[in-house]
Amino acid sequence: MKINMTDTMVKLLRDKQLSDKTLLLITDDGGGKYSLQGGACSIGAKFSLIILDQSDPDYAIPLTNDANVALYTSAYDLNFLGDGLTMDYRSYSISLKDNSGLLDGSVRIAKGADVLAAFKKGITVSGATC
Repeated sequence: MKINMTDTMVKLLRDKQLSDKTLLLITDDGGGKYSLQGGACSIGAKFSLIILDQSDPDYAIPLTNDANVALYTSAYDLNFLGDGLTMDYRSYSISLKDNSGLLDGSVRIAKGADVLAAFKKGITVSGATC
């Protein structure tokens, strides 16, 4: 699957020194290994970019892009991503949309190792479930 990253999104990734990292685009619904929050009310409506130190075989589907950012997802997450997938950065927020419309106007960025460590301690994002 292809994803378009706007110039402002690519600049954000470069400014945060993330453009050369391995990134995941996940549906943040509580079902995945790196899901920060979730529950039935957030299925297909919340997304996160997860920064990894190395690739994860559970997220092996590449999201090709003209910026050559190493961005991956899973078969499960693909169910929520459609044609015309675009990630943009404006007004201090990352948005994700496809041809069906806006998927998420506030995509989060988190380090995968930090997420996994927090889960081991029982910590989730405040208001993490429905």
